[in-house]
Amino acid sequence: MTAFISYALLLNLRVVLLQKKFNQNKMSTNRTFTMIKPDAVANGHIGAIINDMTNAGFKIVALKYTKLTAETAGKFYEVHKDRPFYGELVSFMSSGPIVAAILEKDNAIEDFRKLIGSTNPAEAAEGTIRQKYAKSIDANAVHGSDSDENAQIEGDFFFTAQERF
Repeated sequence: MTAFISYALLLNLRVVLLQKKFNQNKMSTNRTFTMIKPDAVANGHIGAIINDMTNAGFKIVALKYTKLTAETAGKFYEVHKDRPFYGELVSFMSSGPIVAAILEKDNAIEDFRKLIGSTNPAEAAEGTIRQKYAKSIDANAVHGSDSDENAQIEGDFFFTAQERF
C-alpha cells in the first residue's frame, strides 16, 4: 500500500510539473514586443504610455531605456531594407532614445495592436496610444509586434534571457 501511495504521489508530482512546463510555454506565446519611439520619448510620454499599457492589463517582462545607433536601427528594421522609407525610418529611430519592452498578457499581440491603434494617428480609434500621443504616420509614438514570431525575434534583439522577468 505504501508503494502504491508513493507511486501515486510521484505521478501527481509529474503531472504538476508537466502542467507548469506547459503553462510556461503557453505564456511565452502571450508576449509581445514594443518600443516607445524617439518622438514620444522627446515629448515626455514615456510614463503615460507605460501607464496605458499596464492599465490595459499588460505585465512588463523586460524594460530598457536606450538609444539606437544608425547601424543598430538598420539591423532591427532590416526587413524593410528595400522599401523607400527605410533610410528615413533608420534615421528617425536613431535620432533619440527609445524605450524597449516585452509585455505579457493573454492574447498579447492582438490586444496590444488594438491598444496602440492604427499606424496613422489620424485614423486611430479614440483613446488608443497613437491617437493620444502620435503626431504623424512617421512619428507614431510606438512600435508593436504584428505576430508571435516577430515578437520573439524583436524581443531577442533587445533582451537577453537574464533581462526578462
